[in-house]
Amino acid sequence: MNNELYLKTAFCCTSCDGNIANEEIQLIKQYVENSTIFQGLEVEKLLNEYIKEINKTGIEFLKSFILELTNESKTKEEELKIVKIAIEVIETDNEIQYSEIKFFKKIRGTLNVNDEDILKEFPGKEDYLLPDIATEKYEFLQPAEFSSISLNITNIH
Repeated sequence: MNNELYLKTAFCCTSCDGNIANEEIQLIKQYVENSTIFQGLEVEKLLNEYIKEINKTGIEFLKSFILELTNESKTKEEELKIVKIAIEVIETDNEIQYSEIKFFKKIRGTLNVNDEDILKEFPGKEDYLLPDIATEKYEFLQPAEFSSISLNITNIH
């Protein structure tokens, strides 16, 4: 699996509630500075490309990400990394919106890893795994128009 899919996971989880919180951007910056998860990527450039695309196509950007994730071959470890990124991004601003949980469930639907393995890695996250009443509808909490992102990265591993 390519590292850009991890970055798209983080971006889509930041934007799916119609708001990109500063805490979410700081978390992505921490990933860049302190891990190799986005290694080889021009993260700031890609994030700003995603912003242009989501501003242009809206919900279709999220749908295309889910389709891309569905079609990508992933190991159990890669799937757990996707779950980790998604949960961390969703929870980092301490405002968990229904639209974020709903979007996580869309991501979850593309993965083969079982609930027990997820809960073993992420105890107490049962709410993320419960079935949703309406699974087909995508929605932003509000119409979204995002600005460009600057990470001001100082130390890249």
